[in-house]
Amino acid sequence: MIGIMSAKPPISTEAAEPPKAVLLALKKLLRPLVRLLLSFQITLPYLIELLKRTYVEVAEEDFKLDNKKQTDTRISLLTGVHRKDTRRLRHPDHHEDIPEATTSIGAQLVAHWVSQSEYLDEQGEPKRLPLKAEQAGDADFESLVASVCKQDIRARVVLDEWQRLGMASLIDGKWVELNKKAFIADTSLDEKAFFFGMNLSDHLEAASQNLRSDRPPFIERCVYYDGLNDDAIQELQRMAEAQGMEMLQSLNKRALELRQQQVGAEPSPAEQSPAEPSVADSSGHCQRMNLGFYFFHERDKEQDDVQS
Repeated sequence: MIGIMSAKPPISTEAAEPPKAVLLALKKLLRPLVRLLLSFQITLPYLIELLKRTYVEVAEEDFKLDNKKQTDTRISLLTGVHRKDTRRLRHPDHHEDIPEATTSIGAQLVAHWVSQSEYLDEQGEPKRLPLKAEQAGDADFESLVASVCKQDIRARVVLDEWQRLGMASLIDGKWVELNKKAFIADTSLDEKAFFFGMNLSDHLEAASQNLRSDRPPFIERCVYYDGLNDDAIQELQRMAEAQGMEMLQSLNKRALELRQQQVGAEPSPAEQSPAEPSVADSSGHCQRMNLGFYFFHERDKEQDDVQS
């Protein structure tokens, strides 16, 4: 079965009660989130403080009235956050924000390796690179690191860390081979958390706009089936991984080409994150994009109940 999210008419903010369908969807969405929070010892009091802060920030930034200054009273009325807390959060005595994460050098190196022609073989796959080329000007791992790392980071230091994380292998002491699965992310918690936040935030933003807007919807498609056995799941997972990685690599290559065309020369990824291009379009506005895929499976509880 193929699931398609279509645009819906905007939901009236004057409704006495939130739509039941939205509340049911929210409850379903919260279960895996709460499971994650508990696994990292993030308890309800901590989450409530974070929610209060986020409610106030969103109301402040996204629910302004034309030609009217935002007030503590209005934001408190809009969000349900107590006026005392609203004032505290809008006018903090000291800055308490969590530092923003950034994409790692490792992620930028992988993005270059799988998209730049000098690092690809005839089939368009990332080729095995010499650690150091015998002839000047030839593509090697040292030149790859130097092209991304503006600061003085030796290629050997990067390679040692990649070997520890399983992202690359050193063959015969002189050839570096990329583990293609490294295109997803490295295995550090900081890296996983960065992409977790970025990807789920963007997916939720796209789905939320589709739900509350009558504008042309963002692409959101899925294929879902139940009643499948383990062999079927494994086959479908292999198929999804192969075709999904091909799509990501193709899009990554084309996006890099387009961005380079816009600036007229290749930018330094150390200065500019792939997720945050600084080149304006014809209207003078910068845009960023994010496309991803995931594959999820679990035991079919309804089928288990029927069989029992």
